Amino acid sequence: MKDYEEEPLIIESGEGVVLKDIHGKEYLDGYSSLWLNVHGHRRKEIDEAIQMQLQKIAHSTLLGAANVPAVELAEKLVEITPPNLTRVFYSDSGAESVEIAIKMAYQYWQNIGESGKTKFVTMSNGYHGDTVGAISVGAIDIYHRVYSSLMFQSYAVMFPSAYHHPSGDEEQVKQESLAAIRQLFEDKHHEIAGMTVESMMQGAGGMNTMPKGYLKELEKLCREFDILFIVDEVATGFGRTGKMFAVEHEGVQPDIMTIAKGITGGYLPVAATMTTEPIYRAFYADYAEMKTFFHGHSYTGNQLGCAAALANLEIFEKEKLVDQAAQKAEYVKSILAEIAELPFVGDIRQLGLMCGIELVQDKETKQPFPAEDRVAYKATLRMRELGMLTRPLGDVIVFMPPLVTSYEQLTQMGKIMKQAISEIQLVVK
Repeated sequence: MKDYEEEPLIIESGEGVVLKDIHGKEYLDGYSSLWLNVHGHRRKEIDEAIQMQLQKIAHSTLLGAANVPAVELAEKLVEITPPNLTRVFYSDSGAESVEIAIKMAYQYWQNIGESGKTKFVTMSNGYHGDTVGAISVGAIDIYHRVYSSLMFQSYAVMFPSAYHHPSGDEEQVKQESLAAIRQLFEDKHHEIAGMTVESMMQGAGGMNTMPKGYLKELEKLCREFDILFIVDEVATGFGRTGKMFAVEHEGVQPDIMTIAKGITGGYLPVAATMTTEPIYRAFYADYAEMKTFFHGHSYTGNQLGCAAALANLEIFEKEKLVDQAAQKAEYVKSILAEIAELPFVGDIRQLGLMCGIELVQDKETKQPFPAEDRVAYKATLRMRELGMLTRPLGDVIVFMPPLVTSYEQLTQMGKIMKQAISEIQLVVK
């Protein structure tokens, strides 16, 4: 709060990939307004879809009823997600979609008579949101330690980050992590309900990418030991990684998948937890059996949000936006290659248009800057001065532009990042 009061930024309007503050200064949206925006701000088709829906109804409950946009969106989501996911449960945010996934997985086992399976497995440095259940399957100490007495205990296993491993070898760290998970599953599978994992790339934990084939191996291990595989696509979904969903990079079919952020193009708060027919059927029973999934939100399946989501997905199809994002990712790779040469850049991690630039004090030893120096934070403040917005994760600068960002705008963003990072020596000396 003190940081905010010292240098307040109050956005008044936006158009395309540009935001404008109350003083009239313009900024390129280098983090998609916190990883949400897909088509830019004030996209005509989405604006009109919301306006048209507003002429019918803004909201009616989905508890014990249904509505047209929610039904149409559910059908569309089943069509574009992995083929085993056939059921949709709506909520309002990524954290809520994960909270629902946890409760759903837990109750699934109770409903089918496996009452001993109550524990969850998560990855080190994993992040799934800020509700109590979501932080309980997260593992970022700085975010979660103050709430430790509120959290339920999960098993945390090593995320295979080659850059942060002493060997620096991707295959070695991959095999070490898989071996540790196999051992845990062999010992504890009878008490493990599910494993939660961010799809292909960790977000808030520092933009860490998985080794090739790792996510698929996790899926196989979960199948082998009868553990539900819960994949978090909140940040990675809707074209962000160069595929509609990141699981498509390795042909993974989760038992439960959570989606949010880009689902409405960054317009309105809609999220969904998707699952399989067998899991759905475990809750399908006469009332007296008490297998009901006791969970609901006031704005679940909100019509305005679902209308925005449908318009968003229509633009994806019409403009072949996922293909465009994959092509732009190659261009961004060349921009980041120049930034990688700067003296304080230790590592750059990229999957599609999800990018993290890790700043270090010593490039050779990977020695980090003292946390109290807040080097990445100061670099992003300089970027703001130069006309681009983003936020750091510790000393990792996030670069995640909207999918429709033009090549010229990507070039401009790259120049701003390069200049700001080049000036770090002025900050640390």
